[in-house]
Amino acid sequence: MTKLRGTFTALITPMNSDGSVDFDGFRTLVRFQLESGISGLVPLGTTGETPTLDDFEEKKIIEMVMEEAGGKVPVIIGAGSNNTRDAVKYVQRAKDAGADYALVVTPYYNKPTDEGIYRHFAACAEVGLPIIVYNIAGRTGKNICTPLLARIAELPNIAGVKEASGDISQMTDVITTIARKKPGFCVLSGDDALNLPLACLGGDGVISVVSNIAPAEVSALTTAALAGDLTTARDLHYRLLPAFRGAFIETNPVPIKAAMAMKGLPAGTLRLPLCELMAQNEPAVRAAFTEAGIL
Repeated sequence: MTKLRGTFTALITPMNSDGSVDFDGFRTLVRFQLESGISGLVPLGTTGETPTLDDFEEKKIIEMVMEEAGGKVPVIIGAGSNNTRDAVKYVQRAKDAGADYALVVTPYYNKPTDEGIYRHFAACAEVGLPIIVYNIAGRTGKNICTPLLARIAELPNIAGVKEASGDISQMTDVITTIARKKPGFCVLSGDDALNLPLACLGGDGVISVVSNIAPAEVSALTTAALAGDLTTARDLHYRLLPAFRGAFIETNPVPIKAAMAMKGLPAGTLRLPLCELMAQNEPAVRAAFTEAGIL
């Protein structure tokens, strides 16, 4: 299993004006990512509005990504659920499709104990596809503490973690107590703004939202940071920082879809319960992405 390093785009799902998935637009976006030198693709994550997609839409998205990626870059398919049986089914679906990894989020809403979380990941790991653990307490209500993650990391097929706790101290602990002892275990930032700090601590890159609209720029930042070229990485970080912040003025993916529409990329509408960017926030998003040199 090759260790993941680089910039991996958490793909949006573009929608038509009637709320249907814009599959042609999605293919265009995937090709844009590949042509821009992205390290890998992450469909069916939070940014892709997966909770509102049906089985047909999800399967077609998977087919399109696998077809376009064609083995050129790794594909990490979102396979999370708060029902362990469904999560296992989604991991199996990703494996059957030929994906390289599955991204499995902490079970949300149920608020399981640490033992329940461990057993959830153990069940998913039995499928036999490498798994990236997705830790995001802000959306799930449960933080995967480092001792629990260390236990999960000892399971077969656990390849790394997408760390979106927002806690740089916790990320440091993950690197020192897990990644440095398990060389194949990757630690990816789940937050664009923490990509550089995490890389400086020994992280391996980012699963990015902003790379939907600026894949080359975010990739350049990550590449410089991982190579130890901190002058270049720092310059790119501060250049892109307005966009990193602007992308979260409202709930993701509302602002990034708005920014992509401003740039003329396929994005379209959102599905309820998400809705369009509030009118009073549109100038701020436009200004943020313009300041970052993206618009």
